[in-house]
Amino acid sequence: MTAQPTDPVAWSIDLTKQRNAGYTLEDLFKLPDDAPRVELIDGVILVVPSPTGKHQNIANLLWLWFRRRASLDFEPLTAVGVAVTHRNTFEPDVVLLRRPVDTESHYYSAEQVLIAVEVVSSSTRRRDRFEKPGDYAAAGIPHYWRIEQDPIHIFAYELRDGRYELAADSDELLTLTKPFEIELAIRDITP
Repeated sequence: MTAQPTDPVAWSIDLTKQRNAGYTLEDLFKLPDDAPRVELIDGVILVVPSPTGKHQNIANLLWLWFRRRASLDFEPLTAVGVAVTHRNTFEPDVVLLRRPVDTESHYYSAEQVLIAVEVVSSSTRRRDRFEKPGDYAAAGIPHYWRIEQDPIHIFAYELRDGRYELAADSDELLTLTKPFEIELAIRDITP
């Protein structure tokens, strides 16, 4: 005799809603706790792959760096959602939010985000380099950082006239004056 699961499918995508690009932010609020990480792209749910251990280590080390050095006006978080529009959300690897922050929430408005950070992996390369920057800029997020791996190299962009412009990049020491004085040694986020 074998035991049968009582609920073999805890959550699945509504295929009709998916085909019709009918998902909204409110639908994501209703997802069960065991649903996978997802992003909402123009009303279509996209399951976000789990990052590798190295990817997570880079993001977590950056979170720790922000935690130790950013002003108390800001709260760093990882693996949370950013509501860009009613039909678009992202799951950046690290965000630096303006306080106050409801840490019981998973989704935060784009207006709360000071810096959105993406650690680039082979499966996210195209989106992190070409798609997400435009959407983050359109949402008014003032700073976007892209971290390339092998070797680790940070590209820090600042929003100017509705577009991101490269403010600084480095594979040794990232130095910025905005959004605050930053001197980030790349070895500090290297696993």
